[in-house]
Amino acid sequence: MSTATPAVAPLTTQDAEALVNAARRAAEAADVTVSVTVLDAGGHLLAFRRDDRAVLISGETSTRKAYTALQLGAPTADLVDLVKPEGPFHTLPTALDRPLLFIAGGIPVHRDGRLIGAIGVGGGAPEQDHGFASAAVEAALAQPSLI
Repeated sequence: MSTATPAVAPLTTQDAEALVNAARRAAEAADVTVSVTVLDAGGHLLAFRRDDRAVLISGETSTRKAYTALQLGAPTADLVDLVKPEGPFHTLPTALDRPLLFIAGGIPVHRDGRLIGAIGVGGGAPEQDHGFASAAVEAALAQPSLI
């Protein structure tokens, strides 16, 4: 009897582009300019978009949010309290070569219950960024060919 875990299709470039476009549409509907980053399960960049009107740091912010959500397998909005003084991850953001960012806007992406990547949105208020990322994942899940 095999105990091997069944294979799960990885996050594709098509999936990543759909996530970026859905997040961008959600942000544009709110008249907010954002940067969006999508990483695969290995932390490799699959898709990125920064509007020319977005502040330059929003690109780094969206990437670090996606990386944090991917590394810890949870939405960054759920992790904020963990880095407060006396929290279990208090020293983690500065202990890594690529610091994590515990601000809402990073969402892990799952397929068949397995983590396959993450999306990060930066440029709006953290709560807005979280909403845009969540909307993108929900929109992608609604398309049977994606996620």
